[in-house]
Amino acid sequence: MPGLRRDRLLTLLLLGALLSADLYFHLWPQVQRQLRPRERPPGCPCAGRAASPGPGPAPAAAPSAPHPAAHNFSRARPRAEQDAGGRRRGPGSKLRALFAHPLYNVPEEPPLLGPEDSLLASQEALRYYRRKVARWNRRHKMYKEQRNLTSLDPPLQLRPEASWVQFHLGIDRQGLYSRSSPIVSKLLHDMRHFPTISADYSQDEKALLGACDCTQIVKPSGVHLKLVLRFSDFGKAMFKPMRQQRDEETPEDFFYFIDFQRHNAEIAAFHLDRILDFRRVPPTVGRLVNVTKEILEVTKNEILQSVFFVSPASNVCFFAKCPYMCKTEYAVCGNPHLLEGSLSAFLPSLNLAPRLSVPNPWIRSYSLAGKEEWEVNPLYCDTVKQIYPHNSSNRLLNIIDMAIFDFLTGNMDRHHYEMFTKFGDDGFLIHLDNARGFGRHSHDEISILSPLSQCCRIKRKTLLHLQLLAQADYRLSDVMRESLLEDQLTPVLTEPHLLALDRRLQTILQTVEGCIEAHGEQSVIANGPAEQSALDSGQAHLTS
Repeated sequence: MPGLRRDRLLTLLLLGALLSADLYFHLWPQVQRQLRPRERPPGCPCAGRAASPGPGPAPAAAPSAPHPAAHNFSRARPRAEQDAGGRRRGPGSKLRALFAHPLYNVPEEPPLLGPEDSLLASQEALRYYRRKVARWNRRHKMYKEQRNLTSLDPPLQLRPEASWVQFHLGIDRQGLYSRSSPIVSKLLHDMRHFPTISADYSQDEKALLGACDCTQIVKPSGVHLKLVLRFSDFGKAMFKPMRQQRDEETPEDFFYFIDFQRHNAEIAAFHLDRILDFRRVPPTVGRLVNVTKEILEVTKNEILQSVFFVSPASNVCFFAKCPYMCKTEYAVCGNPHLLEGSLSAFLPSLNLAPRLSVPNPWIRSYSLAGKEEWEVNPLYCDTVKQIYPHNSSNRLLNIIDMAIFDFLTGNMDRHHYEMFTKFGDDGFLIHLDNARGFGRHSHDEISILSPLSQCCRIKRKTLLHLQLLAQADYRLSDVMRESLLEDQLTPVLTEPHLLALDRRLQTILQTVEGCIEAHGEQSVIANGPAEQSALDSGQAHLTS
């Protein structure tokens, strides 16, 4: 009997070995051939696009996302082939033609002379950021020890080549980034794909915690909910979640100071700012965020943890605990976890690059029935021109640039602007907080243009860009539509909002034309200190 059992066992082992060999040498290669993607024929025009390296890997769903996007998300379209600067490529690309125009290739004026024209000293900045990373590692270690958490993740290391570091080091006197900078494209890619390692309220929200009165009509700050997200490369971005559908317009009876802030407006403002060649809006990108894994599970803020809840529809939601909205009906919700939002890159720390916050001379009345002087006095600009620093620098012209930008977006909420103190009175204005734009495509708020219409001054460079974007070959709506295709959340703007840009652009040009008729071209169009010769070629090309 034992011998018979041993024979049976040997037979079974032999049969198992034969079956394994058959699976390995015959069946498995056939399965591999079936699973292997089919190669495109050599002449397929899509092959180059599919193999294009671009600034990084192709967009993909967040690794933590449990399921595809649903009704409250835009379906991401395939991204167009791009050049090194992140711009759309193709023989019929109006965007590519726009950025190839002489106006976008003239030398920067005034020319950069040396380190004094850069915002940051690189070695000082790197030392500062290394200290910040070391402090974050210590605090994170203490946090885990206090809660008996174990983690195999190594301490964070600062990488000088990280896109956010290079973005900070690239800021200079002329803008937040140069026209041809490949860093912007890489930064957008990293903000879209890098995992988050922490989430928290912003500093202004922390300052308001417990100090706001929810019975007030006008809140201490914007009616919105925003969070600071930190990524695995130690970069930071301001996250503004989706509050309104693309096709919803701001109700006519809403005051501008109680309007929703729209994440898609932040994204569109960045693209418009780049097209206008201002380069004053921090790089901003859309992303689907898993609010459970990428916010709740990584935040150390107990107040933020406490405002998460599951709605009756089984969606994960959260709300602000009385900096802005005090009730759960004002919460934002995932579907059930994924939430659409914008991510705006942080600027350098105030410790490294102090900024000045200045009230806008054309600030609006933030009350239900009040008016500012500029709203009732058509000669208000004469007073502004006599007040420092508007009487002796480019500040007034920069404010008019900002008003033109805000009129195109429909943003009425520009109560302050910020500047880097290092660059002095002639420094550029940073166009922050653009989320109240693109609220009503059916209405053009002419009062936003008051700095232009009352002062009747405009930079020649700005005017030439506006005239170019009014031409059919470079139509503003077309280049904006094409530029926004780069974003994961496309369509970022609905078609009526894109067409409104063309209509508003004509209004700006008509306003300038009226000023020239009234005051003469020499009085209205302002040249920079060395701008005329650099722009002559661009103007000649535009005229032809």
